[in-house]
Amino acid sequence: MELFSIILLLLFSFLSFPISTYGRGGERLAGRTGFAGHSGTGFFSRHILDENQMQTKTVPMEGYMTNSELEKAVIEFGQRCHKISRIYSIGKSVNGVPLWVIEISDKAGQEEAEPAFKFIGNVHGDEPVGRELLMLLANWLCDNYNKDPLATLIIKGVHLHILPTMNPDGFSLRQRGNANNVDLNRDFPDQFFADNDDVEYRQPETKAIMNWSKEHHFTASASLHGGALVANYPWDGSPNKRREYYTCPDDKAFRYMASVYSSSHYNMSQSEEFDGGITNGALWYPIYGGMQDWNYIHEGCFELTLEISDNKWPNANELPVIWEYNRMSMLNLVASLVRSGVHGRTLSSHNGHPLPASVTIKGINYTVTAGSSFGNYHRMLSPGNSYEVVATMPRYRSKSTRILLGDDAMTVDFVLDPEEDQLQQFNGVAKCECEGYQKLEMMEYVLGSHLEFSFLGLSMVAVILLLVFFLWKRKTTSRQTIRVRV
Repeated sequence: MELFSIILLLLFSFLSFPISTYGRGGERLAGRTGFAGHSGTGFFSRHILDENQMQTKTVPMEGYMTNSELEKAVIEFGQRCHKISRIYSIGKSVNGVPLWVIEISDKAGQEEAEPAFKFIGNVHGDEPVGRELLMLLANWLCDNYNKDPLATLIIKGVHLHILPTMNPDGFSLRQRGNANNVDLNRDFPDQFFADNDDVEYRQPETKAIMNWSKEHHFTASASLHGGALVANYPWDGSPNKRREYYTCPDDKAFRYMASVYSSSHYNMSQSEEFDGGITNGALWYPIYGGMQDWNYIHEGCFELTLEISDNKWPNANELPVIWEYNRMSMLNLVASLVRSGVHGRTLSSHNGHPLPASVTIKGINYTVTAGSSFGNYHRMLSPGNSYEVVATMPRYRSKSTRILLGDDAMTVDFVLDPEEDQLQQFNGVAKCECEGYQKLEMMEYVLGSHLEFSFLGLSMVAVILLLVFFLWKRKTTSRQTIRVRV
């Protein structure tokens, strides 16, 4: 602590001479991230039912929680793990069953600058494995908080939201669709075809998911399905309805995320059907009105569709094995939000206030928006590549920096300068109010290690950097931090 105090004093004295910096890290490519292959049988493996056909075959219910038992398990979890969770509902199904969500975080229910992740299970009523695994995941995190490093990292660094069942009515009826026999994974607005654009005909479960996603600033998510063993990523469809690899702007990032799941799985990455255990949805077979593509297009949320069991409804005695096969994959996927990508805040140089700026990567036609409360942004990216990160905000001057993303996540804060007309407007505000806020912001950055390096002699800078590097190596979770002030 004495060494850390000395460094703070040294760095604080140089805060008035900011310069731009960029961080570098080692390179890593997790798992096999090549284009997903495909064999003839896979094209048909998810077409279990015709979309308008009611399922009538008998499936084993013994050992699976009923809807009432699941609701009881969720409520009991909230009581047992109340210090790190909250329970809330996002709506009701056609038959009035509440859609319960478990939020897990060290500050559950509070707004923070941390990334948020959501898991959704039982999208199709006849694929119930996900609802069981998500309850196992929640209980594992509760039992291992402050005991297991991965559980602690997730609970302290992420707001995790778990919806065990999106389709409780379909589960009770033992059918793919909901109580209206509608496939919920074909019920979202689609980028290529306007069949689902009429809100009046959208199912209540779909509306609940859409409203939920708009209320929260989810960075990434995943839905759990059954009937195959593969991690599926966008796009799920193509404009010509052909089976072909159809890339989204963040194809590399999605392939990386899918590979995180596949390579952590017991045998998914060893698939003979899908190269590396991952696939582009349109290459596997195109679907339209899917939840995955809608999340990415409309909510800035990087979603995967995870097929976690070859059997859609296996016997319950197989669930412990399926859980063990998928446990590390689920944990590592959530942890990837803080272990990889670029994160930071966008702030005004005039008064330190957060800005809901747009953050883009040059060459990738996709934008994420910083939160309005903290100016925080979280951008999933594939490691081992160089990126130019750009922050823009109306009536502010844009700023950019180039980073080399290695093994770890990188924090890049943008301090944007207002344009002249905006500055004149600011100057009309009483200075005493702004000055007090700036002092608070400066103390926040000093205590939070958001420090700017000044260039007052190469020898002094070298000493400071060596000391910072020494402290950085001692951290249990390694993250690179830079402050951009161009």
